[in-house]
This record gives sequence, structure tokens and C-alpha cells, in this order.
Amino acid sequence: MATAEELLHPVRLRIVKAFLGERALTTRQLAAELDDLPAGSLYRHVARLTRAGVLQVIGERRVRGAVERTYALRLSAARIDPAQAAAMTAEEHRQAFMVYVAGMLADADRYLTSDHLDPARDGADYRAGALWLTDVELAEFLGELAAVLQPRLANTPQNGRTRRMMYAVMLPAPESYPPGT
Repeated sequence: MATAEELLHPVRLRIVKAFLGERALTTRQLAAELDDLPAGSLYRHVARLTRAGVLQVIGERRVRGAVERTYALRLSAARIDPAQAAAMTAEEHRQAFMVYVAGMLADADRYLTSDHLDPARDGADYRAGALWLTDVELAEFLGELAAVLQPRLANTPQNGRTRRMMYAVMLPAPESYPPGT
């Protein structure tokens, strides 16, 4: 499993997100998708994620005297260990959340400035809701949600399928915080 420092960097988070959905990409393909990143920076971050075990080389081929590698995401390694998350300070969690939200906003901005904007067709949506749940009900809900998502997360790219990014945040409402916080 990667450390928070390795994953919670804006560029590395974008790279990880590019591989979500069972994608295999060469650095050239990745550079084309993340075309606002300098090539040197992209290669350094890919190397760091590979050393951390987040990305793995799944293929190599010779292209004009150089070796072109194809990478895939090791989803099990692309998460922060629960023990490490528990040891993070409030400031570290704040920074992690900022990177997460900034990444989501950047993705939304890229979509909203695209030439093919059609939220209804694309299923682009955002909303908030409140759930009143005991700790047991929350655990049940998360299990049910995982059961719904797992088969779809296993889908592979195919004709007719569009890769769709889903973001989720769950926080207790402010009035639920213990007194004095």
C-alpha cells in the first residue's frame, strides 16, 4: 500500500485517476490525456508511483530504440492504509481533502470547458443528501453500497461504455460533532 505522501499529491492523484476503470496506458497515452503536465514531471511521478507499487508494468515493447512500457493500476496499493489514515493529524487530513476536492473540481472544469458538454446525456450530476444512521446502519449501508458498486467497478473498457468518474464524501453533519469541537 502506498503512503499518503505518495498518493496525496495533485499530479500523482491525477495519474492514479487516469488509470481508474481497468485501464492500461503507456506513458505516451498518459501524456496525451494529461497534456497540461510537463513530460519530465509526468515521467518522474509515474516512476515514483511504480516504485511505490501503485502502478505496475504490464508490457514492454521496443519503439525506435527505446522501451515503451504499458502500466496498469494496482488498485489495492492505491489507497492509504487505514492505520496510516488513523495516525494522520487533522492538518494532514485537511490537506488530503483539499487535494481530493481540488482534483474533483479540476475534473469538473475540464468537463465543463469541453466541446461536448451535455450533462443530461452524460449523466453528470451533483447533489447532497442527509442520512440518519446509527453506526451499525452506516456499516450496513457501506456494505450494501460496495455490493452495488463492485460488479460495475470490474467492468472493462468496451465499445458503448463511457468511463465515468464517481466521487464520494461522507462526513458527519456539524451539529453531530461532540460538544467543544
